[in-house]
Amino acid sequence: MLQNPIAGQGSGDDSAIATVRSRANWMRRRSIHMIFEAGQGHPGGDMSATDVLAALYFGVMRYDPANPLHPARDRFVMSKGHCTGALYTALAGAGFFPEEELSTYLQPNSRLNGHPNRMYLPGVETNTGPLGHGLPVAVGIAIAGQIDRADYRVFVLTGDGELQEGSMWEAAMLAGHRKLDKLTVIVDRNRLQQGARTEDTNGLEPLGDKWRAFGWDVVEVDGHDHSALLSTLGAAGCGKPRCVIANTFKGYGISFMHDQASWHHGVPDAEQYAQAIEELTLSEAEA
Repeated sequence: MLQNPIAGQGSGDDSAIATVRSRANWMRRRSIHMIFEAGQGHPGGDMSATDVLAALYFGVMRYDPANPLHPARDRFVMSKGHCTGALYTALAGAGFFPEEELSTYLQPNSRLNGHPNRMYLPGVETNTGPLGHGLPVAVGIAIAGQIDRADYRVFVLTGDGELQEGSMWEAAMLAGHRKLDKLTVIVDRNRLQQGARTEDTNGLEPLGDKWRAFGWDVVEVDGHDHSALLSTLGAAGCGKPRCVIANTFKGYGISFMHDQASWHHGVPDAEQYAQAIEELTLSEAEA
């Protein structure tokens, strides 16, 4: 059976958690470095999504970077497609392309575009960028797997502001109707969208009840708790699609970005970059 090649190196829960924590810390530092070098990016969302992606790629999903289209692979759709700093560092760390290529982020002729493109980059399951498209695509993939009686799981990460799109709820209704129990949506619930708080723009609460009303199993977790993410995302289906509401913070790990809508997109200056790297390095040393 196809295995997660990195998680398989560990033994026992503590080892798996340590692997995910180490990878997440590296992803955060590398993402900030990429954005600083490129002069553009979405650091706030990258920082909130990093721990979820680290848990998926280094502890939960099955894949083979040498055969990225392996039919038995688990599928991941990055619906919040602007957060490529988090996605590209996960893919590079997992071995889908050389880590050195991260230095080409957003440069002319680079494969590392502002939004992921499956035509160029191995490991990208589908193109994303326009919000509200990721879950409908993931539902289609999960239906195909259901028809084929395939064993693979389908994961999709969506922003919470993205749930203001009607297409998401059309897809949620269909997934509940078809009881797609190999489908897991993870909501990056940082409560911020571009320029404002979600609850001030178009409130989402009671968010869990809305998913349940569409026939989903709902679990709420601390989206920066690696142990909780591993156990929740690794759990088997229960006859329904699963929604994991991951409570996170935009800009997590960097004090001046923490819970700040202004860092939805932006670039740290030299002094801020040095401070960010220092804080992330200190955080890793204290872990």
